[in-house]
Amino acid sequence: MKDECELLEKCGFFQKYRSVDNEACETLIAMYCKGSMMDECKRKEYRNKHGEPPPDDMLPDGEMIVE
Repeated sequence: MKDECELLEKCGFFQKYRSVDNEACETLIAMYCKGSMMDECKRKEYRNKHGEPPPDDMLPDGEMIVE
């Protein structure tokens, strides 16, 4: 089993939030980007369906970050 998503280098969410000191983001990255739920990532699903990456603020679970 792979230990991290093959799209991390070009994933806007990962690039933008990997260094943020935010427990929720850290948990999502651990679960989806580097964990057992990487095949359930809604960002991957969006990319496959639309042929382009989703907005950077779309979380791996499909929710949008609202600031």
